Amino acid sequence: MNSDDLYNQFQNNFTDALSGAQSINGELQQLLRAAMTKTLDGLDIVSRDEFDAQQAVLLRSRKKIDTLEQQLTELETLLTNQDK
Repeated sequence: MNSDDLYNQFQNNFTDALSGAQSINGELQQLLRAAMTKTLDGLDIVSRDEFDAQQAVLLRSRKKIDTLEQQLTELETLLTNQDK
């Protein structure tokens, strides 16, 4: 979700919550949009697709590490038994 989508969702919820109060004028809405945009741009947010892709990479890496650790343990065992 990009910052514009998040802002629009927030603005719609905010407008719905204040639908009875007509005191929010265009200038205040522009200030709110600018503040929200600045705040959201400063956040380190990734899309769900990117998160899922990184999670898959991490899972593959974890499996490779587990396999290598198992092989290392087997080699250490062989070396230990060979020395005896």
